[in-house]
Amino acid sequence: MPTLLIEPVARLIEAFARLPGIGPKTAQRLTYHLLRAPEGEARALAEALVAVREQVVSCERCFNFSDAPLCLICRDPVRDQRRLCVVEEALDVLALERTGEFRGLYHVLHGAISPIDGIGPERLRIRELLARADDGSRAGAPFEEVILATNPTLEGEATAMYLAERLEGTVVLVSRIARGLPVGGDLEYADEVTLIRALQGRRAI
Repeated sequence: MPTLLIEPVARLIEAFARLPGIGPKTAQRLTYHLLRAPEGEARALAEALVAVREQVVSCERCFNFSDAPLCLICRDPVRDQRRLCVVEEALDVLALERTGEFRGLYHVLHGAISPIDGIGPERLRIRELLARADDGSRAGAPFEEVILATNPTLEGEATAMYLAERLEGTVVLVSRIARGLPVGGDLEYADEVTLIRALQGRRAI
């Protein structure tokens, strides 16, 4: 049966469908919404997509997304420079910041150790994390606490255990967020109360 979609429409549906959490039907709805929307709305979306690719970079220190060499958090002199929270993804930083509970710095790994998927420590920003800890230790100002806030999944737990072993001796305390989060869940989907309890209940490894 021949398709009734003209090529530009089919291409946009296919592009939307490749995004996480968007299936074929949602991709079609988004495409037809843009076809009906004012031209300015479609152009604004296109410009925003281009701007994200051209203007957003990785923070040189914590590897969060930024519009400058250092992100807003790393540039903030009021943040607690002696506490560091390690997360898997940049979205996890947003989730934790919404709680207002943590006022230290972050380090974004951009994933978790997963041998079954071929993801080892060398594929993540672990080398840079260990370098940050070593630099502070050599300068006589080691991190007072490094909070391992990886997701409570098998991969997240494996990553936390690996980091705890590697950080031992270079920081004062390595802690793990408490089990206020469900096993198998992601930080970005947790509510603020759950995240606050997880931060408050963290423990040394």
